[in-house]
Amino acid sequence: MGAGGLGADIAGAGGTEGAAGARFPQELMYAAATQYYLEDANQADIARRLGVSRATVSRLLTEARRQGIVEIRVRRPAGLEGGRLAAEVAEAVGLRQVHLVPRAEGPRLGPWLAPGVARALAAVGPLPGDVIVVSSGSTVYECAQEDLGHFPGVMVAPAVGGQEEPQPWFQTNETTRILAERLGGVPSYLYAPALPGPALFGSLQDEPSFRRINELWGRAKCALVGVGAAPLMRQVLPSFVPSDAPSLRNAVGDVCSRFYDQDGLPVSYPGSDRVVATSLADLRRIPVSIAVAVGQEKIPSIVAGARGGYFNVLVSDVPTAEGLLAATRAR
Repeated sequence: MGAGGLGADIAGAGGTEGAAGARFPQELMYAAATQYYLEDANQADIARRLGVSRATVSRLLTEARRQGIVEIRVRRPAGLEGGRLAAEVAEAVGLRQVHLVPRAEGPRLGPWLAPGVARALAAVGPLPGDVIVVSSGSTVYECAQEDLGHFPGVMVAPAVGGQEEPQPWFQTNETTRILAERLGGVPSYLYAPALPGPALFGSLQDEPSFRRINELWGRAKCALVGVGAAPLMRQVLPSFVPSDAPSLRNAVGDVCSRFYDQDGLPVSYPGSDRVVATSLADLRRIPVSIAVAVGQEKIPSIVAGARGGYFNVLVSDVPTAEGLLAATRAR
């Protein structure tokens, strides 16, 4: 039977009920699938050859996949998580594990990086009552809105106080709420600014809700943090950070608004002793601290943050990973 005969015989005997109620002969599904997947023909050409509409070709291909006439397999590239590139980066930078995605680009990085974050969290396996602390930052905020797995009963707490900025990713309580909701966890909130005045900072030390957050920081099982680039290179810097402070010229990045130099040593500035955030010492004590960072401008801060021990797991993309290797080999 020719192609025209197949097209004319859509409703013939021996066919299969299609998405729009037509009965598709398996020969027609096979012909469409062969031309589309093996011969690289487009749907318009296939429709002309088979004597059917383009919409019918689309339904034929859908039904062919549903019946198993077509089987599509997506193979994870060998260079990603579990592959050589990830292992080489982990060894070169001094991390426990690296999870890579092919490339993260565009105005929103969260959807690209979320699969890597999901794998990192699955490796932790948080149980009910375990504490996850989460930082501010646009990348972490975007990742929190994606499917990162389901861990009922985990406790989610902010790692940084709120900031007087219009962008939602500076409001760590909001990131905490979203992440807890997505994970099936329980949020705890931090009702304090990132940099309170001396009087307020002193009174916070006796505030029960603040002491509760400090207790959660101390027993956290996991942290999910962003890695900031050098403060003087950023287009947007939290307003509480004095960008004109001479000491910040030595800073290559930060985690949880705690700045550090190229050797991973803390960098202070006026008022930094009052910053309401997880300390760098606390970050080093957390069993699994997952940093989410991508971009060539982040390479110095990733290398230095890992050297300081502020995170031990990295979620990034392949171009950043290749840049990390080049940077470490050049030292």
